[in-house]
Amino acid sequence: MNQFAKSGDTRKRRREAEEEAAREAALAVAPAPAMPSPPAGAHEFEAAAESAPERLDRFLVEALRGAGFALSRSRAQALIAEGRATLDGATAIDPGAPVRAGARAILDMPAPVPAKPRGETIPLVVVHEDADLIVIDKPAGLVVHPAPGHAGGTLVNALIAHCGDSLSGVGGERRPGIVHRLDKDTSGLLVVAKNDSAHRALSELFADHGRTLGLEREYLALVWGAPAASRGTVDAPLARSTRNREKIAVVGQGAGKGSGREARTHWRLLERLGEASLVACRLETGRTHQIRVHMAHVGLPLLGDGVYGAGHRTKASRLGADARAALEALGRQALHARLLAFPHPVTGEPMRFESAPPADFARLAEALRR
Repeated sequence: MNQFAKSGDTRKRRREAEEEAAREAALAVAPAPAMPSPPAGAHEFEAAAESAPERLDRFLVEALRGAGFALSRSRAQALIAEGRATLDGATAIDPGAPVRAGARAILDMPAPVPAKPRGETIPLVVVHEDADLIVIDKPAGLVVHPAPGHAGGTLVNALIAHCGDSLSGVGGERRPGIVHRLDKDTSGLLVVAKNDSAHRALSELFADHGRTLGLEREYLALVWGAPAASRGTVDAPLARSTRNREKIAVVGQGAGKGSGREARTHWRLLERLGEASLVACRLETGRTHQIRVHMAHVGLPLLGDGVYGAGHRTKASRLGADARAALEALGRQALHARLLAFPHPVTGEPMRFESAPPADFARLAEALRR
């Protein structure tokens, strides 16, 4: 028997089979394949003879789309502001300049420039890689993106070195496109775009939160306590705490009323482990610290979470010696991104990846069973 899941009765198995079928059906609803970004060089277009005047930025985006290339409006505006567009032979720096019937517009697409973060040789567990994306099994302790206090040694630095010239540019810079993140001390699966087209499509996918485009994310968590129900949903808006800007809070608990963003987490009990429980959490939204805050909100804070589970540290004293030692060795929140499924951003092919919990998580779960 898999130590991270227990078989239930016939009704439970039937319900889980129905849920799995529903998830597969959702994955079949893939977004339209993404178009490639325009290659470097001049792209020239002429407005139709009887067309109505149109903004230059919108005209270029639509003309490129008609040629089979995708360029975001914001990127077009940035290129125009850099002086890379001409209108009837004159440089145009106003994205709102009118393109009238018969006018000729040229956009000079630059080649991607090297990324500002430097590449660093950092070991990575690559689960999947193709021309458009890379899926990483991130270890706990690795920061995803450079930030104050973490200028180097991040996943982005590692990907710049690992992918090299296969990064064709995101926003004009040869860098990986981060579309979702995992906390530094959360382990597990994370997908990163390698070009503008994949970045746009994956960003749209994650913004949809799996409602219509087939994104699926599941985490394993070890939580304090034993929920009375076998499953549940936490539907509680989240916002930056006004008491501690380093923390996220459920609206009404340290945040201004009505200021929270929609946040919804579905959880199900996998195993009762004495003072703790093993649960699976599926994200319907993807807010900062969402699972950690939501589970603490319903009285099931994560083991090892010193930010949102600090009030439950005394429970560790009731654990056996092996479990206490395993919890101390873990030294972080017991959270692992075990499942990531989505349609490929370019081909539409269903992609599904699973990751077993890392050794420190598995040791703690096993110690709690004894």
